[in-house]
Amino acid sequence: MSWSWRFETASGALVDPGEVGGAEFSAQGDAESWLGETWRDLSERGVGQVYLLEDGREVYGPMSLAAPE
Repeated sequence: MSWSWRFETASGALVDPGEVGGAEFSAQGDAESWLGETWRDLSERGVGQVYLLEDGREVYGPMSLAAPE
């Protein structure tokens, strides 16, 4: 199994994973931990929301990366 994130702007336009340091993971928990550590940087690079994918299949999302007010 391969886990990855699909990155989008807040308006839903795709963001190239290579531009924001996207990666593939062997476990869901690893992918979620990585996002927890990098979401602020991703947000600063223009990512507004993400979807978690398992072998290309959408597991959940969109999940906003907007900072809580």
